[in-house]
Formats: sequence, structure tokens, C-alpha cells
Amino acid sequence: MVPALACAGLSRRFGRRTVVDGLTFALAPGSLTACMGPNGAGKSTLLKLLAGTLAPSEGEARINGMDARRGGAALRRTLGVLPERLGLFGNLTVEEHLLMAGRMFGLGKEETRLRTGQLLRALDLEHGRETFADRCSMGMRKKTALALALIHNPSVLLLDEPFESVDPASARAVHDLLAGLPGRGVTVFFTSHALTLSERIATHFLFLDHGRLVRLAQAGELEASLEETYFDHLPPLSPEDLPWLGSSPS
Repeated sequence: MVPALACAGLSRRFGRRTVVDGLTFALAPGSLTACMGPNGAGKSTLLKLLAGTLAPSEGEARINGMDARRGGAALRRTLGVLPERLGLFGNLTVEEHLLMAGRMFGLGKEETRLRTGQLLRALDLEHGRETFADRCSMGMRKKTALALALIHNPSVLLLDEPFESVDPASARAVHDLLAGLPGRGVTVFFTSHALTLSERIATHFLFLDHGRLVRLAQAGELEASLEETYFDHLPPLSPEDLPWLGSSPS
């Protein structure tokens, strides 16, 4: 079976700083993987390398057997990406983004409108469908970008912090939507700091620290809760005493 996602010796350097350091792993179709680690661990950079929007310094990334940088149109049709920078157009409404994307991916006019309406309802965007992107809240922008990643029915989703900046009801809706995708054969790889939500839906957990793969495990292989496992591999920060905080001004 061809892996849905695979890396071999994947590295990325910016000047002298190595952000992704020799990653090698493979994920089967229909897996739902949470990529976890502290800020600066290399999660967003890894996602860009997988999406083919950033060239590796060494090694390679492959999506459904295709080189992430050279897969071209065939790869783009199978890939949905929620990027770190959402890439929305401020002078387009939420609905206009989806209508444009559907046609760009070759969907017919009626199918595009059908899917647009369904995504607006699923992500609680219907009330803001006529809002211009530059007037949207961060949560609305995040959900619009997620809808753009879904509209063409990709077989692989790469999502950067899908639960960040959205309200609890929307986070639950995104959670439920993602949870149902592996059963339909869709592979999902997402970065997140939301341990509780990630633990509920992920089939695999990938832990990064300083660009290196600390551990890749199936959900059933974790010896403890996700929070405990996270801090076993990625120790918490040592608390700093701030004796002046809360004291009365002299």
C-alpha cells in the first residue's frame, strides 16, 4: 500500500538554523494524525514541506506517492490545505471565496453552490456568508480557510491549528467533522496544541521537538493520557517565581 504521507530524511534550514531535522515517517491512508510539540518545534514548517509550498533543504516529502514539490495539478486535486497564513482575499466575501474555489477546482456551477451551502452550514458560517474577509473575525477567517480546503473533496488534508481562534461550538463542529473523515478514506494530518480535542479524534500522534521526531505512536500505543505522554516526551517549562507580581506598589 502506498502511504498517504511519507517523509524520508526531510530537513529544512533557514540560514544556520535547522527547523526540521531529518524526519522519516510514513502514514497510511485513512489515518488522522495530530502533530504536537511546543512553539518553535517545526510543526508549521513540516506542514509547508508536506504541502509542497516550501522546498526541503534535504530529503523529500511525498503525498499519495507523488513528490510534494513536483506533483503538479494531479497532486493539488487530491490535497486540501489549511495554511498558517490563511491566504484569504480581503475584498471577497466568505461565500465568494468558496464559489471561486469550486470553479477553480473544476466543479460545475450547481455542484459548487451545493457544496458551498453545505460547508457554510456545517461550519456555522451561513450568517456571515456575505461578510468580506477583511471584516471577519479571526474565527470566521479560520473556518472560511478550512472550507476552502474541503470544497474539492481532497483525499489528504493538511491543517495548521484547525481548532485555534474558533469558539467552543465551532471547535466541536470541526472536531466532529474531522472525526468522521478517516471512515471515508480521507487522511488528515493536523498540528495542534489542543490536547483534549486531539486525544478524542486522532488515530496517531507525532511529537516534534526542535525539528526532530521524538515519537510517532498509534492512539492505542500510548501508555498514559495524551497530556501525560506529551509531558513525558516534552517536559514542561520550569516555573519562574515573580515575587513582585500582585504585591502592593510601594
